[in-house]
Amino acid sequence: MAQFLDVFIGSFLGSSVVTALLGVLFLRRNKTIETQIEAQFSQGLKVFESTRSWKEQALAELFGPLQMQLERTKRAFERWDNKNLHLEAEVIQKGNIAIRDLLLAKGHLIPAQLMAHAIALIEHYDAWIEAYNRIRNDATLTAQTDFVFVGPAGYPFPAEAEQAFKAQFKLLQQELYGV
Repeated sequence: MAQFLDVFIGSFLGSSVVTALLGVLFLRRNKTIETQIEAQFSQGLKVFESTRSWKEQALAELFGPLQMQLERTKRAFERWDNKNLHLEAEVIQKGNIAIRDLLLAKGHLIPAQLMAHAIALIEHYDAWIEAYNRIRNDATLTAQTDFVFVGPAGYPFPAEAEQAFKAQFKLLQQELYGV
């Protein structure tokens, strides 16, 4: 009986040691896996937060103001049925300058797929502003001088670019706010 008790105690102690060692190994393995999962989750969260932050900034500082100026100048242009130099000077000119300046100042917020559209808009607005300043600052011209258009001079308004920026505005708004 003493021999049986010795074997039993020895087996019990041996299996306890093996169980403890296996427990330590599994605990280490689980901690390593947990650390890796936390790191992946943290990295994913950082990417999400960074992307959301860029979207919010782009919408607030570029696409929102750009949308408003594009709509404002479009509506003013649609009202140009009679000669209205005030409309041209106060809405069209200031709006065109604001759009061009937004694109130049906030270029870092323009996605790569819109860069060619941004350049087309800037080129059109640069040509228009140059023509406007030349025509309106010429002392020999009268109030009867035609409105400023640069399309015939090779700089038509890039409607496709306008639509691309408006589409990006709607996309960002939908992604951020579900509107």
